[in-house]
Amino acid sequence: MDVIRILIAILLPPLGVFLQVGIGLHFWLNILLTLLGYIPGIIHAIWVIIRK
Repeated sequence: MDVIRILIAILLPPLGVFLQVGIGLHFWLNILLTLLGYIPGIIHAIWVIIRK
């Protein structure tokens, strides 16, 4: 299941974070990082998915 979440995180980083932790601090932080730059959003999303 983590492989699917990582693939989703590469395409849509906030969705990958949402599937892992729901709406919370990491979700909103990921939206901000994705808006500031797509690559930081991807890195953060993968970090959240691997960490939990």
